[in-house]
Amino acid sequence: MDLAQLIESGMDGIEATGLLMNIMWTMIAAFLVYFMQAGFACCEAGFTRAKNSGNILMKNMMDFVLGSLFFFVIGFALMHGDDIGGIIGGKGFFNPTKLAGADGLFNGLPIGVFIIFHTVFCATAATIVSGSMAERTKFLAYLAYSAAISIFIYPITGHWIWGGGWLSEMGFHDFAGSTAVHMVGGVCALVGAKILGPRIGKYGKDGKAKAIPGHNLPLAALGVFILWFCWFGFNCGSTTAATTSLGDIAVTTNLAAAAATLMAMIVTWVRYGKPDVSMTFNGALAGLVAITAGCDTVSPFAAIIIGAIAGVVVVFSTTFIDQRLKIDDPVGAISVHGVCGAMGTILTGVFSDDYSVLTQTLGVAATLVYVLIAAFIVFKLIDVTIGLRASEEEEKEGLDLHEHGSSAYADFNFRL
Repeated sequence: MDLAQLIESGMDGIEATGLLMNIMWTMIAAFLVYFMQAGFACCEAGFTRAKNSGNILMKNMMDFVLGSLFFFVIGFALMHGDDIGGIIGGKGFFNPTKLAGADGLFNGLPIGVFIIFHTVFCATAATIVSGSMAERTKFLAYLAYSAAISIFIYPITGHWIWGGGWLSEMGFHDFAGSTAVHMVGGVCALVGAKILGPRIGKYGKDGKAKAIPGHNLPLAALGVFILWFCWFGFNCGSTTAATTSLGDIAVTTNLAAAAATLMAMIVTWVRYGKPDVSMTFNGALAGLVAITAGCDTVSPFAAIIIGAIAGVVVVFSTTFIDQRLKIDDPVGAISVHGVCGAMGTILTGVFSDDYSVLTQTLGVAATLVYVLIAAFIVFKLIDVTIGLRASEEEEKEGLDLHEHGSSAYADFNFRL
């Protein structure tokens, strides 16, 4: 309905105008979050080898395709349906539009607006896993676990946090998804990469990690710029309302990202003698992830501190996971999304007077335990049925050729 029709239906003119503004802003934000898929695709393709670029692009496309379908049919009901014991939702399966009230609204928005906004968030959680398991995962296996994340991993913890579940009742605060989206994706990536094993040639006979450079830093950098831009929709859009706080949220989001980028550059400059390009850009993403939980409640100076901590942590975390834990993560997603997502959520309790560090820590721990167990079951089942890992020949020659029958760079000669 337009403004005139809303007024004719009995709604106050100011209230009707406010509703339409909220709808417009939430939809714009949803479209920005959707475009994050392009950012992730560019990042992951750029940070990996050319022979797997087409495979990366297909995975990022199918994340959104599968996420849209399965989240609509099952996931949305589990996340936002009528609460059952604080654990899951239990209404709206196969047609979540039935959850709308008599006025067509759900949580203050038309049900379609609410569904599409949460759909793009679900797809973001699923696509995080793609980069950590890149260059050696069967495409069919990827489709299976991407669907599983959208069906019952992301929606269950999402219900706890955003759907009226037990964590939200305790006062746990994760405004835009440092834990609900990013840590969930990062933990799934950790489990998947561990079970899958490292790429061929990643570790020498002495156990030392060897660098496998990505093929296109400009493409990866473009992905980061897209993600930074879209993150304003991710964080500011989580108001789902055109409020006066939008500017404050944008400021904290931007400051945290800037501080993290600066600190990552400084740390790598000191450690390696030169400012590392890929790690600096990952620092930007680490700051964005970390501030996402508390962007609505911390001060600008607190946001700078949170971002600065994330910029330092992501460098050491990436090195620790790569060299100590021997988990091969081609794009550093476990550290960026998993570690910094958890850290940022806990720091929200440190820097905000409105939320408890203990409650924030409990929420992170509970989500971590559930996702670890659920992801382990999913990946193990896929491994013993479909099989997770591509063959040695397929990995060496590239997944583009074997999985898709084409190259992202036709007629180019490149390093295998």
